[in-house]
Amino acid sequence: MLPQRVRALLDSLGGASSTHTLLWVLRGCFGAIIIGMAWAAFWNLNQPPQGDGTEPAVGVWAFALIVGLGFLVVATDLLVRHKQITTVSAVYFGLLMGLLLGWLFAMAVEPFVPREWVERHPERMQMIRLLITVIICYFSISILLQTKDEFRFIIPYVEFSKQVKGGKPLVLDTSVIIDGRIADVCDTRFIDTKLIVPRFVLQELQAIADSSDKLKRNRGRRGLDMLKRMQNNPKVELQMHEANLSELRDVHKVDERLVVLAKVLGARVVTNDYNLNKIAQLQGVEVINLNELANALKSVALPGETLTVRLVKPGDQLGQGVGYLDDGTMVVVEQGRAHIGSEVLITVTSVLQTPAGRMIFGRMEPRAVAAGAGGDRPGEAPAMRGKD
Repeated sequence: MLPQRVRALLDSLGGASSTHTLLWVLRGCFGAIIIGMAWAAFWNLNQPPQGDGTEPAVGVWAFALIVGLGFLVVATDLLVRHKQITTVSAVYFGLLMGLLLGWLFAMAVEPFVPREWVERHPERMQMIRLLITVIICYFSISILLQTKDEFRFIIPYVEFSKQVKGGKPLVLDTSVIIDGRIADVCDTRFIDTKLIVPRFVLQELQAIADSSDKLKRNRGRRGLDMLKRMQNNPKVELQMHEANLSELRDVHKVDERLVVLAKVLGARVVTNDYNLNKIAQLQGVEVINLNELANALKSVALPGETLTVRLVKPGDQLGQGVGYLDDGTMVVVEQGRAHIGSEVLITVTSVLQTPAGRMIFGRMEPRAVAAGAGGDRPGEAPAMRGKD
């Protein structure tokens, strides 16, 4: 079982599922209003006044027409698969816009209604206005609810600005979330765009955290902790994406779904998986490899420069010693095996950049043991040290 704090994270990131309930409540209210209006039309048209030639069958046709129109409106809305639910402010603004547009459309339709029919039954024209207003309100609210990523609606004013600022949004891979360095990058304010975590990535993290293998379970929980940390970070915007797109119906592998989602959203993939990096590039999706970013930020050493490094182990070749800089860069020193455990001064001869990182090669100059090193040079006599 997952800890309570992890469950709380899943609940908070999974809050987007509650937005589906909001849409269904809207559809239910719309359906109830349509049925009520259809019944009112049926009852009104089936009781014509004296001398009116209206037949009772007209009420049945009016009932069927209004219900059918309402069903068509909801069915059209359901066919739109790419949906995002926004906040109550979108409902507020959509309702205002719907009332305004409904009034304008009703005024535009009124000249086409026979005047005699309106004069004898003025309540029917009111019913037509109400029907048009309800339909326009529904469409206005539904469109605003499903275009959250395009505009931001704020009460008491409306800010017509793109929600995605600075650049393309970033879609996070499972491996980069577990790695955790992305959370450190977020703390630096280096990222000024939206971070997207697809629902299937969160499910994969939960599956890893529920694994019977202790190592996998710890990795999964670390990934969930990193998500919680980024969610609570005011310097970054983290969004949960349901990823219920039609393009993903026949795609089942997480890596492939991630690439397809990024392609549809016009986003970039953040990963440290070499294979995913190549797959995304082959499909024309931009990728940010966190390992490449880390290597690019390491200190640069040019041939001819001098460095001080502590040798910690022998190298692969005869006489080589290996040390590491503070940022983890490997330094291979020729003829340095005899000075393992000491800090030595070397001259850089070459720098090799590999997919795994940067390697620096250097050679020791005579009397290259740094002052205060933890060891003495072999064969160095105390008298010589005193003379120095």
